[in-house]
Amino acid sequence: MPQPKVKLVVTGDDFGYCPRRNHGIVECFQTGGVSNVSLLVNATSALDAAELAKIHLIPIGLHANLSEGAPVSQNLKGSTLLNEDGFFHGKTGFRKVLSSGQLNMYEVEQELRAQVKRFCELVGHLPYHMDGHQHVHVLPEVREVFAQVLADFSIRYTRIPVEPGLHACPLIPPHLHEFYIQVQKDALSSVEVFRRHGIRWPDVYLGLTTMGQNMSIDNIKQALGYALGARSLTNTLTGTQTDEIAAPNTNRPVTVELMVHPGYPSHPQEGGCGQGPDDFSQSEDRQHELETLTDPSLLAFYKQERIQLCAFRDL
Repeated sequence: MPQPKVKLVVTGDDFGYCPRRNHGIVECFQTGGVSNVSLLVNATSALDAAELAKIHLIPIGLHANLSEGAPVSQNLKGSTLLNEDGFFHGKTGFRKVLSSGQLNMYEVEQELRAQVKRFCELVGHLPYHMDGHQHVHVLPEVREVFAQVLADFSIRYTRIPVEPGLHACPLIPPHLHEFYIQVQKDALSSVEVFRRHGIRWPDVYLGLTTMGQNMSIDNIKQALGYALGARSLTNTLTGTQTDEIAAPNTNRPVTVELMVHPGYPSHPQEGGCGQGPDDFSQSEDRQHELETLTDPSLLAFYKQERIQLCAFRDL
């Protein structure tokens, strides 16, 4: 067989969120739409998800969660990570507490280590990769702790959400676009931190411009086209050495991670991380992503263009 042009890791995030998300992600994996999953160990269906991964031999990593639901660590009573009800502060709330200087980084480290240990209890081995739910792992201060935990557990791979084509994408609502641009800025600032700790990531990240209703076969094709042309650009932006981000004239396949959120919509009051399912998980967008990713014409496109789906453990 000819060498692939692209090695594509299609990661199904939020595995464990609820039974219907689990069912949809497994279906997507079996059909060839995802090749890798990321587990929320504090979610209500995490145990079920871990068992499904074992049964179906699904490559699995940790989607470390510091922003939604209840913590895993039992030693965080009165923690700066938690609100008065004992839950994480939420996507926006976490960032507000962090920017106010009130977040205790020792407590962040304690929770991250607890989640890695819980992952091992559920799955039976260390995560093949580890990233942050709602991109918290690239935030200032948090990234230093996150990188140290990865290094201590010898978890080699993470996610750097710097997406080619994001600035020019007209499909994203302004409030989300502003959030994504900030995520990208934080991600660029985290590159040196993760590299210093010996952590790696694929050449190109995709997923912000193809989320929910913005996911279509044409948009995935366009994003992959950006990826093929972005290797030298990413190298320039990150200053990453050639063993991390390949030079544009190399014969090595481009490595790409496509972040996705397929599944069947959560039923109200079923799932979540201790507070019930959120609007994102209950949205019909989850099934739309599932149907797009498993469309035979997309899978045929991968084959035609020598795009090989793989997992982090294969890189």
